[in-house]
This record gives sequence, structure tokens and C-alpha cells, in this order.
Amino acid sequence: MGQAPTAVRRAAAMRHGDGDHATARRGDDERDEAQAWRPLTRHEAEALRASRPSISPWRVVGVQVVVGLLLAMLVGGVFGDRALVWSALYGAAVVVLPGALMARGMTSPLGRASPGAGAVSFVLWELVKIAVAVGMLMLAPRLVQPLSWPALLAGLVVCVKVYWIALLWRGR
Repeated sequence: MGQAPTAVRRAAAMRHGDGDHATARRGDDERDEAQAWRPLTRHEAEALRASRPSISPWRVVGVQVVVGLLLAMLVGGVFGDRALVWSALYGAAVVVLPGALMARGMTSPLGRASPGAGAVSFVLWELVKIAVAVGMLMLAPRLVQPLSWPALLAGLVVCVKVYWIALLWRGR
């Protein structure tokens, strides 16, 4: 006599009190996941890529530059204080320069050599981006005098929000 399917054996064990419900349910979930997931064919993968075009990291960096400049002009127009303008510009630079470094690293041919190399490249360039941003923030009081932290943070936050806008672009 052949063995009963796994789900039938679990159900029988549950009726007789030999198993616990969580174990039986977990096994069913795993089986459903295995049946639901399958690798895409080449044509399906191409269709998926075509339906979800990627955004160039350089486009995101360019929009961050424009947004940073617009904020600095707005701050200058509203407050008329050069220190606030330079602080806002420096805040934008704290996002833009590390982002440009990461974009350069991620778009290099070495990062596209294999999926593993791409993952390592992403982590490496993200660490570089964080280190450069932290370093720039630490140097801010020496480089921008007089420094206005609220204006710097406004420039930083506004430019960081461009990443969210890029996600919305991709959704269209």
C-alpha cells in the first residue's frame, strides 16, 4: 500500500490527537507557496520588465539638484539671508553628492557582472553613500559659517523626499 499524501496524514494525525494544528497548517502553507511560485519564462520576464520600467538613478539625482536649488531660491526669497541659503544648499548637497557617488557605482559595468556582484556592489555603494553623508554633516559647521541647522535639515529632507517621488514615477 502506498503512503497517503502529506495533507491526508496530517489531517488523520489531527483527528487522532497525534499532531498539533500549527504544524499541520504550516505544512499546508508551505505546500501552497510551492505550488503558487514558479520561475518566469523568458517572455514573461521580458513582459514584466517592460511593464515596470526602471528609473535612471541619474534622473533622480538631477531632480534632487533641481529641488535643492528651488528650495535655496525660496529660502533666499522669503528670508533674504545668505547664511540660510548656503545652509539649505549644503543640506541638499549632503543628499545629492553621496547619491551621485552611489549612482556612479551602481551604473558601472562591474555591478552588472552577476547578481551576486550586483548585490555586493549595492551594499558597498550604500555604505559609501552613508559614510560620505555623515562626513559631510560632521564638516558642516566648519564649511558653512554661519550655519543654520534648520535650513540645512530642510534642504536635506526635501532632497531625500525625491526618492519617494521616484517611486511614484515608477508606478506610472
